[in-house]
Amino acid sequence: QVQLAESGGGLVQAGGSLRLSCAASGNILSIDNMDWYRQAPGKQRELVATVYSGGGTKYVDSVKGRFTISRDNAKNTMFLQMSSLKPGDTAVYYCHANIQNNWHNWASYWGQGTQVTVSS
Repeated sequence: QVQLAESGGGLVQAGGSLRLSCAASGNILSIDNMDWYRQAPGKQRELVATVYSGGGTKYVDSVKGRFTISRDNAKNTMFLQMSSLKPGDTAVYYCHANIQNNWHNWASYWGQGTQVTVSS
């Protein structure tokens, strides 16, 4: 059984910073890409940032220059450092990962989500 657990959400004023963490645990042989998604009320879930197993990264345009995604492969953990936060960043943030859980199977896993609220 594989689980993803997010932490680090909360309430912050516009211009502030937060750091989200996502820890993968369980029967893990390998992790491919890891991602952060977010979903604001009444909106579709959107991909915010991706970090690949080799360390390469990709961001949605709206967060470029403000958010930094990273991972610690030794600890199966991913981070999202968010700076210069805006009210428009308010959403539930979800981590996602493609994980090899046995020699013959890869599967997609999601965390339970963590709320980020940015006040103006």
